[in-house]
Order: sequence, then structure tokens, then C-alpha cells
Amino acid sequence: MNEQEFHAKLGELISQINELPDEDRVRLERLAHETQERHEKMRKTVRGLQESLDHLRLSVKYLVFDLEATRRENDYLRKMIEGRGESER
Repeated sequence: MNEQEFHAKLGELISQINELPDEDRVRLERLAHETQERHEKMRKTVRGLQESLDHLRLSVKYLVFDLEATRRENDYLRKMIEGRGESER
């Protein structure tokens, strides 16, 4: 169920609740309001998780780039050291 469907169904539910007797209506209106608040809170939490995952993905890409650069530097330095060792013999 997407966001629009949820709000449409919740709107339908609230319309139906408004037709109930007072004693039932008050309790169900409160429950519908709580449901809407929980849904919004859950949506914010999911959005925060998505942002955290995006940040984590970017961090991993930087770490992989740094690892590859370090490996290239190590290979280059090993070759330099090996070249010095051979020229000293």
C-alpha cells in the first residue's frame, strides 16, 4: 500500500467513524488519529534509515577507493625498493 492509498483508506475510515454513535465515535477517532501519528513516525524512521544507508554506501565507496589507492602505492614502493636492492648488488 502506497502513501496515497493509506491516506485515502484512512479518510474513508474517518468518514465512516463520523457516522457512528458518540460513545463509539470518540474512541475510534482517537484510534484513527493514533494510527495516523504512528504511520507518520514510521515514515520518518524509514526516511532516516534510508539516509543512513545512503551515507554508509558512500562511506564504503570512499573506503574501497582509499584501499585501492593504498594498494597501488604499496606496489609502487615495493618496486622502488626492489629496484634499489638490485642496483646495489
